[in-house]
Amino acid sequence: MTQSAFSITRRGLLAMAGAGLATASFPPQLFAQSGKVLIIASNQDIPNFDPHTASGYSAAFLLRNVYDPLVRVAGNPPDSVPGLAESWTVSQDGTTYTFKLNSAAKFQSGSPVTAEDVVYSFGRAMTLAKGNSWMLRNIVTPESVKATNADTVTFTLAKPFAAFVAVLPWFFIVEKAAVEANLGSDNGQTWLMTNLAGSGPFTVMRAEPGTLYQLGHAETAWQPGGGDLDGVVWQIVRETATQRLMLQRGEAHIAVDLTSEDMDALDGAASVVRVIEPEYRTFSIKMNTGHGALADVNLRKAISYATNYEALKDTAGYAELMVGPLPNGILGHDPNLEVPRMDLEKAKSFMAKTDKPDGGFTLKMVYVTGLEQERRFALVMLDSLKALNIGLNIQPLAWPDMVAACASTETVPDLFPVYQTANYADPDNIAFAAYHSANNGSWQNPVFHDPKVDALIEAARTATDKSERVDLYKQFQKTIVADAPDIFGVLEKRKLGLRDAVENYAFSPVAANAIECWPLSLA
Repeated sequence: MTQSAFSITRRGLLAMAGAGLATASFPPQLFAQSGKVLIIASNQDIPNFDPHTASGYSAAFLLRNVYDPLVRVAGNPPDSVPGLAESWTVSQDGTTYTFKLNSAAKFQSGSPVTAEDVVYSFGRAMTLAKGNSWMLRNIVTPESVKATNADTVTFTLAKPFAAFVAVLPWFFIVEKAAVEANLGSDNGQTWLMTNLAGSGPFTVMRAEPGTLYQLGHAETAWQPGGGDLDGVVWQIVRETATQRLMLQRGEAHIAVDLTSEDMDALDGAASVVRVIEPEYRTFSIKMNTGHGALADVNLRKAISYATNYEALKDTAGYAELMVGPLPNGILGHDPNLEVPRMDLEKAKSFMAKTDKPDGGFTLKMVYVTGLEQERRFALVMLDSLKALNIGLNIQPLAWPDMVAACASTETVPDLFPVYQTANYADPDNIAFAAYHSANNGSWQNPVFHDPKVDALIEAARTATDKSERVDLYKQFQKTIVADAPDIFGVLEKRKLGLRDAVENYAFSPVAANAIECWPLSLA
């Protein structure tokens, strides 16, 4: 993108900065003035720019476009493809992986990406123990990653890990020199909250939290297979109906938070392409097992049996009910698992075992501001709890505030809805993220902890025999259901809307709403 083109885009965006915030839309002139700028409408803000601490789908969108991992994920079914690494090998015992870097790879500073940058990045990620580090906890240590030479990196795993290559797309490489120059007192976290040290094909040109994030084509972009985009705008649009209208009016090219009703309304809409695809994406309602009324397992079971699951399914539209904590069809999932379904007699029998058998109290449930589907799920819970004489205070919260609420058992609400989208097609993704105690304090698993569950998860993720892993995951599912930490809800199909001007888009069931924009073009 030329400097003059960016100046025009920037002026157009500046004019939008104070206009309407959540429901602001771009004037048609912006498309003409800005070159080929892809507009993505999302209801989720981007919490920070640090690739080793940020999490959530909005952060994944940013990081996938401004940073590079060793390996990327693409295709349906998903497969591992080269990123910074052009090739890799694995030892026969599954503990040693060697990656050869692409000699063309360079950071946005112009410096080449070296093996030392990779070593530094993994060391920083595992030392900070935030963000996506859980995926490799107890598998990779800062000392186990070595630079064999300038373009070769060797990982010596503490134990075999079947999903090792599959998780690498979520470990992004930073420029060691840039971060070291801005370490401060927190290992560069403050600096990387709002600055980049990446090698991705796009860079951040403008950030207006709560409004929009503008990416521009990086002058140093080295990645093959690029489209013709000059830039991308991630526009915060809280209401899904507004996202749909923007798509229909041509004010957005992609909408990522559409409901089933939105998709129905878009059926046959001119110049709009609907994407409705299955993926390993669970929706559950987590209960605060560590503090307050729901620390009582009998109350959790009462609520589990009082829940109107068919209403949850009907509300979701393009969906099916979950059978336990793992998504249907994934390795190790037990389709015959006995799980709660609406049974008021059972619900009241468990309620009788609590210290408030007659109810008469109110619980709190939050949902993401503007996410209509979650609001409707909350209304189903409101109605379901009436049978137990339990009230429900429903409160919308912005995503960063929901993440912050997970910091302690005291601040987590009683009922906390979570969409868990698999970042890799392995049961370890959901199991470890959502139920291992190492993730307590995160939005994926705010409070649940059980030593038996931890042990099962750890054994399953390091087992090399497939049948052994299946057996372990079956035990894991039974143990979780017996403790009733969640209301196991629905498996929604991914619902995206695109303008037909978007070219080269290919659906992948992994993090489908965190759009990788480099391959895309606009007709």
